[in-house]
Amino acid sequence: MGRGVWVGAWVSALLMWGGAAQAANRAPATKKAAPVVLADRALWRARSWVGLTTLASVNPTVSDDCSGMTRLAFQQRRLDLLPDDVSPDENGVTAIHRKASALGMLTDTPTPGTLVFFQNTFDRNRDGLLNDGLTHIGIVERVGADGTVTFVHKSGGRVKRSRFNLQQPEVRRDAKGQVLNDWLRRQGRKTRGYLAGELVAGFAAVDERWRSPEPQRVASARLAVKDDARGARR
Repeated sequence: MGRGVWVGAWVSALLMWGGAAQAANRAPATKKAAPVVLADRALWRARSWVGLTTLASVNPTVSDDCSGMTRLAFQQRRLDLLPDDVSPDENGVTAIHRKASALGMLTDTPTPGTLVFFQNTFDRNRDGLLNDGLTHIGIVERVGADGTVTFVHKSGGRVKRSRFNLQQPEVRRDAKGQVLNDWLRRQGRKTRGYLAGELVAGFAAVDERWRSPEPQRVASARLAVKDDARGARR
């Protein structure tokens, strides 16, 4: 092979390698799967329970009510919506709201996966008045273009979907007959019935800040004690 032919072949090889390298650089990198957000996973769970009359088939250890359903939807390792210091006279909804407030997670805006709190949904103290505080909780599923919010909750003996509209909280149906607010409190001896939008008390986001810190391993603690003892002998 002549020198000129050899050099030409070598240059062609370099050009081909360079083109391949540039093509590789231009090729889109493989995208990593987005991490599953706590709220998304909780909402998926809550949706799968719609229609159930009891949560015992899912987890018999939680209370079979609205706060139990919400806790179970978000429950993970080291994550519980309830605080550690629930008082005997405090209901689950109030305790969860207190923890959300302490974590700085309360918000005025409903978004899919946020907790929604309601007040005075039933006559808890049986005095016939609207003075029962926080009494109900659910998980926001979606927010419609007209402001109607669909949420999942356990009420009336089953897990179900209901709606409320904060822009028109006292309107049952719009001009087209679409439901804006479902009934959430029955008529009592001294009170009228109330729609869900009238009883909304706020919202709370749930993220990693709700998770308890990882406990220190016993082995690590023992090692630290041994190291301290060695230092003392020195």
